[in-house]
Amino acid sequence: MLRRGVSPALATGSVCAGGTLGILIPPSVTMILYGISTETSIGRLFLAGVVPGALLVLFFALYAWIATLRSMRSISLATGEEAIRYTLVQKMEGLGRVLPFIAIIVAITYAMYGGLATPSEVAAISAILALGLVVVIYRAWRLKDQWHIFRDTVRESTMILMIIGAAAVFSYMMSLLYVTQTAAQWMVDLDLNRWVLLFAINVFLLVAGCFLPPVAIILMVMPILSPVLEANNFDLIWFAVILTINMEVGLITPPVGLNLYVLKGVAPQVPLMTVLKGSLPFVLIMFGTMVLLSIFPDLALWLPNQTMGQR
Repeated sequence: MLRRGVSPALATGSVCAGGTLGILIPPSVTMILYGISTETSIGRLFLAGVVPGALLVLFFALYAWIATLRSMRSISLATGEEAIRYTLVQKMEGLGRVLPFIAIIVAITYAMYGGLATPSEVAAISAILALGLVVVIYRAWRLKDQWHIFRDTVRESTMILMIIGAAAVFSYMMSLLYVTQTAAQWMVDLDLNRWVLLFAINVFLLVAGCFLPPVAIILMVMPILSPVLEANNFDLIWFAVILTINMEVGLITPPVGLNLYVLKGVAPQVPLMTVLKGSLPFVLIMFGTMVLLSIFPDLALWLPNQTMGQR
């Protein structure tokens, strides 16, 4: 991998877009709420998100790789400097620092969904394990180093909670004024062609996702939309994946893109416009994946049908 040539826009865009995949790849709280709202199988919903989630990871990685190569090539032509490459040994050393943290993720997922511990217990244990690994791997033995860790954790956690709290107040007001539900009902009453209706629903969800968190949108809108989708022969399991990717776009688009402002708070030295510029290609990839899923719905339905049988 090249050290010189990776732009701040690509780096921040990759983090923003990659951070949205958590609501698609299981375990997903969004899928759980969708299943409760539409009375569909949560197990099927989890499985439906696996293949599309893997495709998004592949598309994101492929774009990042191509963009990095192009950026390096242009810099080399402009400056005449040789690009700096990491050797295989250096790459493996970096991988060795990451794998223990991946092991924690696997372990806490098994503990939570295997019934060994509650989510709160898992959160506490994982935080302690992560701190222990940071101390061992990064040699953060000194009290001064740990003080910086705790200080930054409190600051960034407070920032994230303030953003989430403000979004919750906004979504409550939208629900109280019945704005979202009225707009959804108006769109349903237009009596459109099924594919035009699907396009209109996605445009509506995209706009709503720019202002409201996914949880609020699902709870307010899906009780209205699910009967209409079923009447137009749209599979609710398949639509859950479409909706979730749409919600991912909302997390990295203004004016209330949660991931944008979280990343800006974590990396204040990077201008917000740079973060937006880096996120735009990933938004286009998400749109392309939604189109691909509309053309080939089995990308979402094949795994749950193979694992749990045809419905």
